[in-house]
Amino acid sequence: MKELFSHSPAETEALGEAWGRAAKPGLVIALTGDLGAGKTALVRGLARGLGCADRVHSPTFTLVNQYGGGRLPLCHLDLYRLDTPEQIRAAGLEEYLQPDGVAVIEWAERLLGGAAGGGRGERGRAPVPASVRPGIRCRWVVIEILDAQRRRIGYEDSGA
Repeated sequence: MKELFSHSPAETEALGEAWGRAAKPGLVIALTGDLGAGKTALVRGLARGLGCADRVHSPTFTLVNQYGGGRLPLCHLDLYRLDTPEQIRAAGLEEYLQPDGVAVIEWAERLLGGAAGGGRGERGRAPVPASVRPGIRCRWVVIEILDAQRRRIGYEDSGA
């Protein structure tokens, strides 16, 4: 797993922006991390890197926000309110896991059946699956809060 350190929300957004500039169609970015870790900040930067001008906010109560107008469309899912893969399927969210553009999933560990804080590996990291689903190009991202400003951002790419 590659590891980066962010010293501010602006640095976290800048990382997302760089990833957005480099993103190719079909990419799924699976985000894990505690509340306030910076998941949505990363998505704001990603949207900027894709050229999406819309204001990005966490879709916790709507589950899905879609942003267009950029180089690629961006689909932003938040699984915080769902506890199991069965609930995700029942909500019809699986269709977003094979995007024409880029899909970002906050609380992605819930795809694997882990509730918040569950299923973590060493040093608080969530286990990295071979891919979220076979044939999907996925960047699995774990954001850890080190202190009020600093974050450890680990990521690994897998899939097609």
